[in-house]
Amino acid sequence: MVRELRLGDISVDVVLKDIKNVHLSVHPPTGRVRIAAPRSMTLETIRLFAISRLGWIKRQQRRQRAQDRETPREYIERESHYLWGRRYLLRIVEDVPRSYVAIDHRHIELGVPEGAGTEKRQAVLDSWYREELRAAASDLIVKWQDRLGVEVERFYIQRMKTKWGGSSPCRRTIRLNLELAKKDPECLDYVILHEMAHFIVPHHGGDFAALLDQHMPNWQHVRKHLNDLPLGPVSGE
Repeated sequence: MVRELRLGDISVDVVLKDIKNVHLSVHPPTGRVRIAAPRSMTLETIRLFAISRLGWIKRQQRRQRAQDRETPREYIERESHYLWGRRYLLRIVEDVPRSYVAIDHRHIELGVPEGAGTEKRQAVLDSWYREELRAAASDLIVKWQDRLGVEVERFYIQRMKTKWGGSSPCRRTIRLNLELAKKDPECLDYVILHEMAHFIVPHHGGDFAALLDQHMPNWQHVRKHLNDLPLGPVSGE
């Protein structure tokens, strides 16, 4: 059960767990604040802890909210789009019997019926991104299932406002942000490892960090790289 604390204009999600220590985190891209605390800790004690870290919380939020965002896409000729961290120029082909997306070393070619507007063009391209992400994620999930000794029953691809991924260990499911198809492949690899590691260690404490260290020694570098990349445009969230 998630409870909410208000510290002025800052909202803090509080989750009580069977853990020994308090864990504070500020999540990109919007600066969402989360505290995981032992079940024995009172809400007032948690509030005092959050107040003591208020300066740090605000610094993290300012840094994350100042992060560059991509400009809203218009889906027009020679507009920049990305796949797996590489920049491509959009090429529009109109008056085709069926919508399609094709790619070469410089261009993403988008075929649409004549008169197709921005929403239709975006829908076709998003569907293609979803297929690309699903194929890449399927292979990586198999890899991490073998290495971690856990099994993913199902994974979902969604547009997510505040997270790159999510997991439900009890259901053995994970969720992935559609925007990951535009980022470097190592970012998707890290997010999948992170979410599947929660099947073993549900919190973000020392045991969780040790598990990531064991399987991806440079995970902190990859996480920073991911969080430093431009976010999707506000209208696309």
